[in-house]
Amino acid sequence: MHLDIDFVRQQFPAFSQPTLKDQAFFENAGGSYACQQVIDRLHRFYTQRKVQPYSSYEASRLGGEEMDDAQLRLAAILGVETDEVSFGPSTTQNTYVLANAFANWLKDGDSIIVTNQDHEANTGPWRRLADRGITVLEWRLNKDTGHLDINDLQKLLDDRVKLVCFPHCSNVVGEINDVSKIVGLIHSSGAFACVDGVSYAPHGLPNVGKIGADIYMFSSYKTYGPHQGIMVVRKALGETLPNQGHYFNAKYLSKRFTPAGPDHAQIAACAGIADYIDTLHQHHGGSSSASATERGEFVHDLMRAHETQIMPPLLEWASNKNSVRLLGPDKAGLRAPTIALDIKQDPKDVTNKLAQKGIMAGSGDFYAVRALEAHDIDTSKGVLRLSFVHYTNREEIEKLVDALDCFV
Repeated sequence: MHLDIDFVRQQFPAFSQPTLKDQAFFENAGGSYACQQVIDRLHRFYTQRKVQPYSSYEASRLGGEEMDDAQLRLAAILGVETDEVSFGPSTTQNTYVLANAFANWLKDGDSIIVTNQDHEANTGPWRRLADRGITVLEWRLNKDTGHLDINDLQKLLDDRVKLVCFPHCSNVVGEINDVSKIVGLIHSSGAFACVDGVSYAPHGLPNVGKIGADIYMFSSYKTYGPHQGIMVVRKALGETLPNQGHYFNAKYLSKRFTPAGPDHAQIAACAGIADYIDTLHQHHGGSSSASATERGEFVHDLMRAHETQIMPPLLEWASNKNSVRLLGPDKAGLRAPTIALDIKQDPKDVTNKLAQKGIMAGSGDFYAVRALEAHDIDTSKGVLRLSFVHYTNREEIEKLVDALDCFV
C-alpha cells in the first residue's frame, strides 16, 4: 500500500496558501503544519465552546466532552489506558514536573541514566537531580556514528539505577533506537524507562503499550496539532510517584503530573490528530473492524514507508559529498528523516541561500548541544538540518538536492 500523497496534502491548508506557494518545508522537526481536522476543532472550540468546561450547560458540557475525546482516542491509538495520557504546556515542562516527582521519590544512593544523544528537554531536567544528591550516569553515543550501543548501557546498569531516560530517536542523529529491546534490558535490571518521542512521533504515533515504555513523551505541535506536550505515564509508575498536582486531584492519574491549568481549546483540538489518522486509515482501505490501536499502526506504517521511499536521494547526496558529514545512518530504514549535516560553510548562510530557492530549512544546535559536542562539532556554528515528514513529496526532495548542489 502506497501513501496517496495528493490526498494527504489536501488535508493540510498550508499547501494551498498563496504565501507558501512553491515553498518546500524542510524544518518539520521544529514543528509541523497543522492538519485541517485539528484546525476545525480548534476553531469550533474558540467560537462555540470557549467557556469553563464540564458544567451542565450545553456549551460547557460539549467542551468537556471534546477534551475527554482527545484523551480517550489518543490513548487508544497509543495502546495505553485513557488515564495514562495527560497534557501539558510542552514536553520540556512535562519533563521538569516528572523530574521533580522523581527527586522526591528517589533515595540516597539511587542513580539514573541519561544520554548525550538527546535533546536537552529530556536530559537537562534529569541531570539537575545531581543537585539533589542523585547520581547521574551518562550513556554516551559513539562519536563517529552517533549510535547508542546497548552494550554500553548494560555496563552502567546495576541495582542502584532506578530510571533510564533516552530518545526514540535524536533530533540531530536521526537513528531510530531499538526501544523495545532497550526497555526490556532496563526492566530486567529493575529500573523504569523514560522515552523521549518528540523526534519520532511525527513519523507515526507508536504503540506505546507494545514497546513497553513507562514514560513516553512527545509534542502535538510536531504531530500536526496545537502546541501541547502529550505524556504517557503508565499506571504502575504514576501511582508510585508523588503527586505534583493539587492534593485533591491525587486520585486522578492524568492530573498527578500536570500542576498547571490545562489549555482547554488545545486539548480538545488534539482529537483532530486522531481524526486525521482515521481519515488516512479509511482512505487507504484499512479494515473497518480495526481497533484504534490497529488504525494507528496501519497509518504509522504508511507514513514510515513513504518517508523511507523518498529519503535515499538526500542521503546519497550527503554521503557522496566530501565536504559534508552526515550525522547518523546513511540507510533510510534505520533513521527518521531528520538529517543533520556538518558542513564547512556557515549553516545559517546556507539556509539563507536555500530560502532564496524556496527551501525552508534550519540551522543551529537545536538544543542538542551535548550530541553535537560529542561529534566534535562547533556548537556556535551548529549544523544544517533538513527534516521532513510524510506529507513531503518526491519533487520537493529533488528540489532540495538541486539547491544543495548549488550552495554546499
